[in-house]
Amino acid sequence: MLDRLKDVVAQGVAAVALLALASTGAQALDPRYSDADGDLVADTPSEPGEQIDPGTLIFAYTPVEDPAVYAQVWQGFLDHMSEVTGKDVQFFPVQSNAAQIEAMRAGRLHVAGFNTGSNPLAVNCGGFVPFAMMASNDGAYGYEMEIITYPDSGVEKVEDIKGKKMAFTSETSNSGFKAPSAILKDKFGLESGTDYEPVFSGKHDNSILGVANKDYPAAAIANSVKERMIARDVISEEDVKVIYTSDTFPTTGYGYVYNLKPELAEKIKEAFFTFDWKDSALLEEFSTSEPPSEKFIPITYQENWAVIRDIDQAMGVSYACN
Repeated sequence: MLDRLKDVVAQGVAAVALLALASTGAQALDPRYSDADGDLVADTPSEPGEQIDPGTLIFAYTPVEDPAVYAQVWQGFLDHMSEVTGKDVQFFPVQSNAAQIEAMRAGRLHVAGFNTGSNPLAVNCGGFVPFAMMASNDGAYGYEMEIITYPDSGVEKVEDIKGKKMAFTSETSNSGFKAPSAILKDKFGLESGTDYEPVFSGKHDNSILGVANKDYPAAAIANSVKERMIARDVISEEDVKVIYTSDTFPTTGYGYVYNLKPELAEKIKEAFFTFDWKDSALLEEFSTSEPPSEKFIPITYQENWAVIRDIDQAMGVSYACN
């Protein structure tokens, strides 16, 4: 599939995007940032006066599900980060990817988990520096995009979506919009607005509940979110039916804003990699995914998000900041 997407780019379908996207090695960072080492993320300002050392660190988790639930899930980890950094740490509930990126760009957000699709925008527009991802104890990580329907919906295969509504989450989401849009067009010949009516739910749980409640005949979602909702009895496995599963994508990337003092940035990394998952709320929540999330592992945006930048190329996505 990815080879085919690259072919589409090569044929000129996304020629304009090639000028800007980081996956080609071209500079995509907003002009306010610099990248002297070529790792595709913003460098820490060289002048100490341009570095920040906030008294309270603000943390936000990607807005895929109910923020109130995740404030409790993350509290033990935030207490650990507070102990390691010597800072107060507060959970900041966000309702959209755009709001999360803007909060970091404006200096109101210091540490965050950005979902797969919004990582490139967070890096290029918000000065986000991702360094960690959840994985199983044996190092396995990732999730798949699924196209789901409900039993007896009349949608037995992807081609049956033609003429119907197709639910997406938001335009910044990889599994909730960008990857399925590319796959529907490239693999199944289904054009948005022509062959199906796109609708946007805002979040993965909204799309999943919308299908389970028969509000949408089909939706594109991250299966990791669906599995956690099933584990919490929000829906039952029989409420939805999977008609397409993608290749594996990287999951939420965790990192900090580029202009933190280097010593503080290192302490934040230390907090992630020294957190004890045993008997934690994080383990209880995220181990229900497949593969289970049981620890944080180091990653780089340049390497681990290359597949996402390739999909963005084929979609003609621009990383220009509004």
